[in-house]
Amino acid sequence: MTAASPTQNLNVTGFDPLISPGGLNEALPISAAAAATVTRGRDDIQRILRGDDPRLLAVVGPCSIHDVDAAGEYAQRLAALAEEVSDRLLVVMRVYFEKPRTTVGWKGLINDPFLYSDRVFDMNTGIRRARELLMRIAELGLPAGTEFLDPFTPQYLDDLVSWAAIGARTTESQTHRQMASGLSMPVGFKNATTGDLQVALDAMKSAMAPHHFVGIDEEGHAAVVHTRGNAYGHAILRGGHSATNYAPEDIAAAAGRLVAAGLNPQLMVDCSHANSGKKHTAQAKVWDSVLAQRAAGQRALVGVMLESNLEPGNQGVPTGPNGRPDASKLLRGVSITDACIGFEETQRLLRAAQA
Repeated sequence: MTAASPTQNLNVTGFDPLISPGGLNEALPISAAAAATVTRGRDDIQRILRGDDPRLLAVVGPCSIHDVDAAGEYAQRLAALAEEVSDRLLVVMRVYFEKPRTTVGWKGLINDPFLYSDRVFDMNTGIRRARELLMRIAELGLPAGTEFLDPFTPQYLDDLVSWAAIGARTTESQTHRQMASGLSMPVGFKNATTGDLQVALDAMKSAMAPHHFVGIDEEGHAAVVHTRGNAYGHAILRGGHSATNYAPEDIAAAAGRLVAAGLNPQLMVDCSHANSGKKHTAQAKVWDSVLAQRAAGQRALVGVMLESNLEPGNQGVPTGPNGRPDASKLLRGVSITDACIGFEETQRLLRAAQA
């Protein structure tokens, strides 16, 4: 071991070894059934983005995953619903394990699977639970989508994901644009939290190009990653600080900007976040507008996203008698991040697309 430099790692308190991507994939290999689901999901999404499949892509699921058992129950229910509405919708389960924070807060299942307990930041357990859940979902025949935040995470989970997102806080990041250029599935880029769409257009162009950057290989070794570029980028409209951006005039303007930039006018609308004013009860209004615009002939609208859980609303992590967080007191199926609609409303909205 080399001697520590007197000028290096001055604010680092330690290092914990993390299992390699190859080691995790060997311990939890993808099954033939799961691989078939992932491949079919990617192919179907690409067909929608090319205009070869008239269905609406619907990315539906919890704001974040904190309880893998509840998420598994949700997946079973959604898989049955997805089959029921499959003639009009391609349903992909939203399975988010990483949460970007504006300042600080819980960063997701991978970062902190035990929710502030004594086993805080057990990322080996977090990444294993994430992979196990994705396998469980894929074996139900239900494609999964996630937001990739840490640029190393795809090496652990990429083979089980059919659709990916780059979030509003990271769409402008060169690191994430480079990462997206090498992802194995279609990628949606959100407009900035300010509402600025240009960052998403720039990200789409960047991710289409080959890149060369520092990452890790299957053995977890530092490596230079070379990518060929990702042709299936698309923009996600999530509103901004001062306004929504899902109204017919917003969609027409956004589609026009895509065409002017030499990009295919493919748009997904996020029914949550700024478009709903962060009120889960307002997601239905956005969903209804998307369906109405599609019915009126707006073909630039190819996708929609709903934040949905077993039960509506959200909750904080309760504290126990010792004043510390006590995850055992959480209500099952209720989000601990953004408020979600419940599954009953989810059924009603997805079935409405059948009318």
